[in-house]
Amino acid sequence: MYAVSEPGARSGMDPSGRWLYVDVTATMSPQLTAEDRCDRCGAQAYVRVSLPSGELYFCAHHGRKHAPAFSEIATDILDESDRLLSEDQSDRR
Repeated sequence: MYAVSEPGARSGMDPSGRWLYVDVTATMSPQLTAEDRCDRCGAQAYVRVSLPSGELYFCAHHGRKHAPAFSEIATDILDESDRLLSEDQSDRR
């Protein structure tokens, strides 16, 4: 699972193009559900960005697109887009 719990914990993105990552701790907020929707397009949200002023939700596409802008100002980023691959794999069986 990918998340950033503190701004500036690591700089740059990992080679897979996902969000910055650190170990997930018990202080992380709950997992995203199918009811969480992208603030840009309304698709299922797989990324939650916490800012000092509130939270934004993004689908995997918009999460990747806006990652550079929010990586610098976010207080917490929860990226569950790796669930997409596991869900796709289970549908093909």
